[in-house]
Amino acid sequence: MVDNFSTRTDPSRPAAPTLEQVAERAGVSRSTASRAINGGLRVSPEALSAVEAAVADLGYTPNRAARSLVTRRTDSIALVVPEPDERVLSDPFFAGTLNGLSTSLADSDIQVVLVIARPGESERTIRYLRNGHVDGAIVVSHHRDDELDRALLASRVPNVFVGRPLSASDEDVQYVDTDNTEGGRIATQHLIDRGCRRIATIAGPQDMSAGIDRLAGWRQAMQASGLDQEAVVHGDFTITSGARAARELLTQFPDVDGIFIASDLMATGALGVLAELGREVPGDVAIVGYDNLGVAASTTPPLTSVIQPVVAMARAAGARLLDQLHGGPNAEPLIFAPELVVRASA
Repeated sequence: MVDNFSTRTDPSRPAAPTLEQVAERAGVSRSTASRAINGGLRVSPEALSAVEAAVADLGYTPNRAARSLVTRRTDSIALVVPEPDERVLSDPFFAGTLNGLSTSLADSDIQVVLVIARPGESERTIRYLRNGHVDGAIVVSHHRDDELDRALLASRVPNVFVGRPLSASDEDVQYVDTDNTEGGRIATQHLIDRGCRRIATIAGPQDMSAGIDRLAGWRQAMQASGLDQEAVVHGDFTITSGARAARELLTQFPDVDGIFIASDLMATGALGVLAELGREVPGDVAIVGYDNLGVAASTTPPLTSVIQPVVAMARAAGARLLDQLHGGPNAEPLIFAPELVVRASA
């Protein structure tokens, strides 16, 4: 039975309306009123309409904790981020994800619970999701060793990934993504078209599909133009790793004249190193980044960057999860086409 919280401890405030009062106002039994409020199962249209009118008239608010016992729903979903805390708080990718997900849930009563799955804590995260704390999960920034895709598949917790998981097939897992291979290709082709011939890349982590696919796109463009593919270093999508990788790259390959960098944050770190070493951008080295999430327009010089439509991706992931929660079928992967925004760095 679902009832609302009362304010009996404060006699100066009027008591909140009860389920019994709703039932009396609607002219139905308490059990019928409860069923009407909790989904309308086995309730006639007339009774449902009368209960809804009584709820509105009385200002009745169900006790959500008791309601969840009846419906077995929490009216919340988890946004699972398998990254360290400081990364979640500093990377604009995650802010964009929250923005898009919140937009997709705007017309529902569902709330978002942020779950930071720190490295090595995936088992604890899965226990939390399995134990009924949330109705479903959106997973972003997934790494191969997290194995969250396999664990979620076994748990039967409704879920959608933002970004293609590496350890499960397209038939097993729902996901939305951008075509990262094509994004890496068009970024590199832009450098080729502007005359660069010694083109390097600062690639992303190779335990994530985005890192693997963007590097593959760089290789496609380089191979098609008959250019050497030796100049590759790796980062982890952070500013610090971009700076470190740029130093390593320029030490090993001092004659580079173009660099495709697999995230704008890494490109930001690389631009600082280039400025420190007196290498002009784009005069000495042209730079193309990836993401276009705000930081690209504020660097010196502003970054040419491949758009990753994070807000739209998260919005689509949220809509797909809502479909699952309402009994909808699994959907094919949704892949967004990349676009290049040209700015002063290239």
